[in-house]
Amino acid sequence: MKDAYNSLLVKNTLTPAARTASANGTTVDRAEDSSMFQDALVVITVGTVTDGTHTFEVQHSDDNSSWAAVTDADLQGAEPAVTSSTDETVYEIGYKGAKRYLRAITTVSGSPSTGGLYGAQVVLSNPRVAPVVRN
Repeated sequence: MKDAYNSLLVKNTLTPAARTASANGTTVDRAEDSSMFQDALVVITVGTVTDGTHTFEVQHSDDNSSWAAVTDADLQGAEPAVTSSTDETVYEIGYKGAKRYLRAITTVSGSPSTGGLYGAQVVLSNPRVAPVVRN
């Protein structure tokens, strides 16, 4: 079947939380349950940011151990740096690279006292094996 439920899988990388410090997201495996997802979209949902600058980066890895920033050539859209003037927004970043593992990280600067509320998910799509398995 070629519908959204059978062709897409959403995985948390940065669980929604209030943050005042930098954080590395959890790994998302594009080969989960042998689906071999060919496409990925990182969705960053930002609530209220009261202080600090929260800079997001998409990273990828071949082995789930050695991580590197994804080059701009392999991204669609820009990785945001969020402040109180750019909060309450959903940011979408397409991934065009070929590495198996993805995650989002955030680097927090400015010594915030209350920080910001946000999370990031990876939407996996276009599986080679469908329907996708939901755990």
